[in-house]
Amino acid sequence: MSFEKAVKNSGTRHKARESALQMLFAADVVKTDAAFLTSSYWNELGEAAIDEKTREFANALVSGTLEKLPQIDDRIRTRAEHWRIERMAIVDRNVLRLAVYEFLFEDTPDTVVINEALEIARRFSTFEATQFINGILDAIKHDLENDSPEKNKNQKSQASSI
Repeated sequence: MSFEKAVKNSGTRHKARESALQMLFAADVVKTDAAFLTSSYWNELGEAAIDEKTREFANALVSGTLEKLPQIDDRIRTRAEHWRIERMAIVDRNVLRLAVYEFLFEDTPDTVVINEALEIARRFSTFEATQFINGILDAIKHDLENDSPEKNKNQKSQASSI
């Protein structure tokens, strides 16, 4: 993959993650299903300039996260010491959920997941939240590496080939 294509791809995936965060925020507040949520978002709030591939990735992140929410929240709960998920700021818990979904169910390298989550948290939350999110995601990343060293080895080899 060329450098320009990699940069463009990372930019569109970043846009998809930002859109997914906004949809997860809405789902957290309104409690609606993924299909209605994604359709409403793109019809009313989503950027018109976002291409179909980016929309599809955002929609997949949202529907996957909502579908696997109990499993994702359990993983966050194990590392969010002294914090109940319901008490976290809505933005922060959904940044965490989105990142943990990618850790568990997407092929995105773990360091990319964490960097993207922190970048999005810096935009939509507070400085303190980025530290909180970083600590939880780093701990979950280490848990996953210990649970599945083979997955980690595959991700490292993929990342080095880019």
